[in-house]
Amino acid sequence: MPTPERTTIGWDIGGAHVKACLQHGGEVVDVAQWGCPLWQGLDHLARALQAAGARWPSLAAAQHAVTMTGEMVDLFPDREAGVRGIAAALAASLPAQSGALHFFAGDAGWCAAADVARHWEHIASANWLATARHAALVFPEGVLVDIGSTTTDLIAFGNRGVLTTSRTDAQRLVSGELAYHGVVRTPVCALTQRIEWRGQARHVMNEFFATTADVYRLCGELDPAHDLYPSADNAAKSLPATRQRLARMVGLDERDASAEEWLDLARAWRAAQVEAIGAQLRRVLAAHALSREAVVVSAGCGAFLVPDLAAVATEADGAGSVPRRFAAYGADVANVARHAPAGTAAWAQVCAPSVAVVALFEREHD
Repeated sequence: MPTPERTTIGWDIGGAHVKACLQHGGEVVDVAQWGCPLWQGLDHLARALQAAGARWPSLAAAQHAVTMTGEMVDLFPDREAGVRGIAAALAASLPAQSGALHFFAGDAGWCAAADVARHWEHIASANWLATARHAALVFPEGVLVDIGSTTTDLIAFGNRGVLTTSRTDAQRLVSGELAYHGVVRTPVCALTQRIEWRGQARHVMNEFFATTADVYRLCGELDPAHDLYPSADNAAKSLPATRQRLARMVGLDERDASAEEWLDLARAWRAAQVEAIGAQLRRVLAAHALSREAVVVSAGCGAFLVPDLAAVATEADGAGSVPRRFAAYGADVANVARHAPAGTAAWAQVCAPSVAVVALFEREHD
């Protein structure tokens, strides 16, 4: 008799979002994301899991592959307590059959809930490793550029594996492979201390007046479906309210300039972020000596920035070895079923680690 096709759900438990991928018979059939301000309590995680159960009735009978970054939030006294706390919450909330919950532990492989305490250092913030390993199975050489709401991962790969020896966030902050830059939650004042606008370079307000969501909302690049968090002032996300928040950053009000001038200011903030992330991409490319044949694999809700990041690296590199080929994780790496709902590949792009972790699990447990 033929073996029944298995249903597996991949989970990426972040500090701000829960991302999940439903895979059946080796194909991605649905991907979803829920806002989850984990720093406010584990009850937010419980609600996200309930929403997933309502969306996917097959959740109770599925296998589950989990990766996480949420252990970093200040709800927990330290990262170990965070990993253990998230794992315990998943074990208690997921109506899974015994032995169906599997945690991605990077170089240590996979572990059950009972073994999380022993492998917590390998489990902590390993979602980037899953995505890069998955991309490395598809392309012989390249760099993953995963730009999310809060952070950016810049991971070189080749020979069917990642090229970096870094494994922790602390190590990747040293190497430049982790940039705390995202397109939704990053405070604008973190992008630069001086901004060129109206023909003048001016210092900016070091206050939480605006976020990068305001920048990309005004530029027309941020999908509203990815703009899940309240604005810095908890006010509306209309264009006038967005301009008012950016105006505060330079000591003005929305009425003090035209809509076109405020768009110019947003573009200046955008250029500052592109330059900052692009400089780190340049560093990663140089460290791993990738060839011109390498592929830049884009992922995340900020994937729209990737061509400009590569352009920044190209300008500095001249005739050097900056890759010129591009691929999208959702379209070119994720194995999306033909019958999946419209937009599934786009969500696989945004929620890449949840897709990657389920793909790796099924590959290694076939």
